[in-house]
Amino acid sequence: MKYILRDGEVEVSGVSDFDLERIFECGQCFRWNADEHGIYTGVAFGKFARIHRVGSSVFISGSIEDFESIWLDYFDLTRDYAKIRSSLQTDAFMLEAAEHGAGIRILRQDKWEALCSFIISQCNNIPRIKKIINVLCETFGYEVYNDGISRYAFPSAETIASLDLKDLAPLRCGYRAGYILGAAKAIANNELDLEGLSLLPPDVARAGLKKLHGVGDKVADCVLLFGLNMLDTFPLDVWMKRAVAEYFGKDFDRSIFSPYSGIAQQYIFHYVRNVKKSLQS
Repeated sequence: MKYILRDGEVEVSGVSDFDLERIFECGQCFRWNADEHGIYTGVAFGKFARIHRVGSSVFISGSIEDFESIWLDYFDLTRDYAKIRSSLQTDAFMLEAAEHGAGIRILRQDKWEALCSFIISQCNNIPRIKKIINVLCETFGYEVYNDGISRYAFPSAETIASLDLKDLAPLRCGYRAGYILGAAKAIANNELDLEGLSLLPPDVARAGLKKLHGVGDKVADCVLLFGLNMLDTFPLDVWMKRAVAEYFGKDFDRSIFSPYSGIAQQYIFHYVRNVKKSLQS
């Protein structure tokens, strides 16, 4: 991988498996949106960036310091996803799924943002999740700028913990408001340490997350994978349960994909939701 500064953007080249659409549209994050030219804008760790591809290079707005302190880690750019993808092609189905998922990378997201976002995601669709999160950020986050355009940072757990259910009414997120508030208070009161959980075995971390009211296996596993970067986690939603039953059978053992079952999960999810669905329609 190489990166250099060009006219206010960092050009990143020499990285395999780096497809912006597949990364941002695979359901792991909810704060990035593309315009008609395929340029994505979004906010992570309080930094607003514009990201696009030209040929084999990806351009990320900002300085070299921004890239090295935020985006290098955020996009997990030091990990060899091409090598991992090859190792996950364990049968004919996974050969196809992994090839169609080439370019997906697991983002290393802010832990609190991931927890709050996947609490909101319960029994919800992606457009509505994005809308709720956008209102949350515009109402309680602070403004960040890029070339005169403003967006809003994700509000801290401490900020949300200082509110009550009435304050969260503009989100129109129903019963999830109580879950969001409970999680924020647990973090603000030092009853839940997400950084500490990230250092524990996945089963122990999962149990810690499930102590929160409204967090079950699926939400906990999404937080482990997308927030705590535990790449051997295999979240199961309705789509994934169907895929596992159809393509792997009742004796499926996710350990065949270890230590990267979470990346395998993303390949399967992308393939079943996008490729197989289109073929069947």
